[in-house]
Amino acid sequence: MMAVTSSCKEGTKIAMDNGKYVRYTPEQVEALERHYHECPKPSSLRRQQLIRECPILSNIEPKQIKVWFQNRRCREKQRKEASRLQAVNRKLTAMNKLLMEENDRLQKQVSQLVYENSYFRQQTPNATLATTDTSCESVVTSGQHHLAPPQHPPRDASPAGLLSIAEETLTEFLSKATGTAVEWVQMPGMKPGPDSIGIVAISHGCTGVAARACGLVGLDPTRVAEILKDRPSWFRDCRTVDVINVLSTGNGGTIELLYMQLYAPTTLAAARDFWLLRYTSVMEDGSLVVCERSLNNTQNGPTMPPAANFVRAEMLPSGYLIRPCEGGGSIIHIVDHMDLEPWSVPEVLRPLYESSSLLAQKTTLAALRHLRQISQEISQPNVTGWGRRPAALRALSQKLSKGFNEAVNGFTDDGWSMLESDGIDDVTVLVNSSPGKMMGINLCYSNGFPSMGNAVLCAKASMLLQNVPPAILLRFLREHRSEWADTGIDAYSAAAVKAGPCSLPVSRGGSFGGQVILPLAQTIEHEEFMEVIKLENMGHYGDDMMMPGDIFLLQLCSGVDENTVGTCAELVFAPIDASFSDDAPIVPSGFRIIPLDSGMDASSPNRTLDLASTLEIGAAGNKATGDRSGRCGSTKSVMTIAFQFVYEIHLQDNVATMARQYVRSIIASVQRVALALSPSRFGSQAGFPTPPGTPEAQTLARWICQSYRCYLGVDLLKHEGSDCILKMLWHHTDAVLCCSLKAVPVFTFANQAGLDMLETTLVALQDISLEKIFDENGRKVLFTEFPQVMQQGFMCLQGGICLSSMGRPISYDRVVAWKVVNDEENAHCICFMFINWSFV
Repeated sequence: MMAVTSSCKEGTKIAMDNGKYVRYTPEQVEALERHYHECPKPSSLRRQQLIRECPILSNIEPKQIKVWFQNRRCREKQRKEASRLQAVNRKLTAMNKLLMEENDRLQKQVSQLVYENSYFRQQTPNATLATTDTSCESVVTSGQHHLAPPQHPPRDASPAGLLSIAEETLTEFLSKATGTAVEWVQMPGMKPGPDSIGIVAISHGCTGVAARACGLVGLDPTRVAEILKDRPSWFRDCRTVDVINVLSTGNGGTIELLYMQLYAPTTLAAARDFWLLRYTSVMEDGSLVVCERSLNNTQNGPTMPPAANFVRAEMLPSGYLIRPCEGGGSIIHIVDHMDLEPWSVPEVLRPLYESSSLLAQKTTLAALRHLRQISQEISQPNVTGWGRRPAALRALSQKLSKGFNEAVNGFTDDGWSMLESDGIDDVTVLVNSSPGKMMGINLCYSNGFPSMGNAVLCAKASMLLQNVPPAILLRFLREHRSEWADTGIDAYSAAAVKAGPCSLPVSRGGSFGGQVILPLAQTIEHEEFMEVIKLENMGHYGDDMMMPGDIFLLQLCSGVDENTVGTCAELVFAPIDASFSDDAPIVPSGFRIIPLDSGMDASSPNRTLDLASTLEIGAAGNKATGDRSGRCGSTKSVMTIAFQFVYEIHLQDNVATMARQYVRSIIASVQRVALALSPSRFGSQAGFPTPPGTPEAQTLARWICQSYRCYLGVDLLKHEGSDCILKMLWHHTDAVLCCSLKAVPVFTFANQAGLDMLETTLVALQDISLEKIFDENGRKVLFTEFPQVMQQGFMCLQGGICLSSMGRPISYDRVVAWKVVNDEENAHCICFMFINWSFV
């Protein structure tokens, strides 16, 4: 050992004298690696301590230790970058293959259309001579088509007959997924690419509504098929799927007979159910196929009689083609094709059942998003949302959504019964005291406090809205709760499910409209997010029940992107019990807004409620939208409201009266807000009014960049023209945050990187103070150097550690701060830019 150390010392001396490098022994490398995993970036004091504590490193200079750690970090960075590039290359290769296949399919479709066009041209002269006027007959009989559908002989549903139907279904499904059986047109706003969700198309001119998607997921085919078969886990509108019978086929496949029920999206229509055959098989090339179709006209086999309160709909050949992808993962083709019997609903609601865009958003894209979400959770396992894993948070969101759907539908087999009307039929009231409903509510918590109710009452209503985009109205309802909610009702609802103080760690959050919004979780594409709402200083409820001053709601929000086509917007919330456990009782209430004409005018003004909403004006203004994109003018949507209350059964009449009045007051508030948000109120070019003293987004971005150049002498952004300044600032890789010039500075604006760093939203950002994100040392340096900003206009802080709104430590190389002045050269705010930040 001495000989090795001696020779190492001599070699080290020679290497250092020649200005080259130190040759480390395996033991020294092992020791350094061990310390690297503990601390990849040790300080000077830590490196000296390392030499003292590890005798094997005593012959190495601290400077050489520093160089070794620098090289080690560089190698680690290169390794991660190489791994990332390999993953991107595999994804691009698979996407290229998918696009080539799509191109071949489109070429076949073009050839077929050219052939049909020439054929019809040849037939036109003959057809013109033979044409007779049948317009009167068409007018008379057009409404009778659904009453007298063409009759086909019953299909044989014996085992041999089911196998024949299954093979026929497989062929028809593949012709839709990879062939030209349906004329597909790309869904507006969906652009293929390595980071896109996939290639999404909707049908044009076929029976019913249909949607098709192709994409890549990082899961093996068997796992993908297992997830997709469990439809209630990802399809929020699916109430239940019951497997009635299972048959094995000679080729190794499986035939299942299924009974599926779907929730109705609104109180104005009946729910749908399906009697289905599902066929699972493996093709010769190793691809896994799961295809389905309805069995509505069969004999000599099992049948499913009509169910009360349900309309029997038809699923035309649909399914999933799942192919293994080279390098791991799967390439998946999804086809959804249904006839939802639109004749059975009021005419104003028929667009809901005739929109392929809505089907694509609620079903086809929901499947792809769910697969991508699970794939990310597997590849990046972490604990988020106050110690909860993503799967637990996903289960909570499903519980919220399912509870709201149950309230909207009010099925009798769930125990719901309707109360008599009070003479005005605008609000429907149902009650439920069944053991199954109350099982999750009548709890006695560990703190000894019981819940207050033994029954649940639901008051619900639907209303038609015009000229108000669902996303804008929903954002208003979320951010301005005080405009429609009653604090006494909130206190009552909270008292009904809990009586002890809520124990959530709520040290940081964002305040808006008298509430504090605490981010909890969001999906990959941010189309849905879950949060906790803190209603402060709500007082006490009741004379004998002591309530804490703060009330907490678990809230699920989706559909707030007004550029997304054909999707509904939902805001669902429920009081949280004292424990906020995964199996906590949840009694959801909320709003659902669904566009009735998905072909909304793309040139309508973009009304905003916050600074970042203006970012996509240029890109979104030219997007075509929906199935009837040729329509212009007013837009219609249907809003469904459902509120649930836990109560004591002997107070039923009083609670019913209170619930009716409350829902009617909410309807009046929504109508008032909808009128205020309607573009006709402001004129064709007016936008949503901004708060007094708050500059528009483009103006603030210009002030930030001009001030940066004035004080630091260089440009913050390399841009051409002023129109793109805001967009470039929003997508800047470093975190850019503005804080107010107050005694306690709070953040007023952040770009996307800034929101990601603080793990918050633009709404919640406004209650985070500057001092909260720094540790004690950072605050000392900040307060020492802060006057420098006001005097000379800027300052620079060395690298350090700060904290996100969720308490996660963040490292950064340095911080540049500068004073932002307006056009009158008055100080408006302070802007901070955190350079090369990352979570520790």
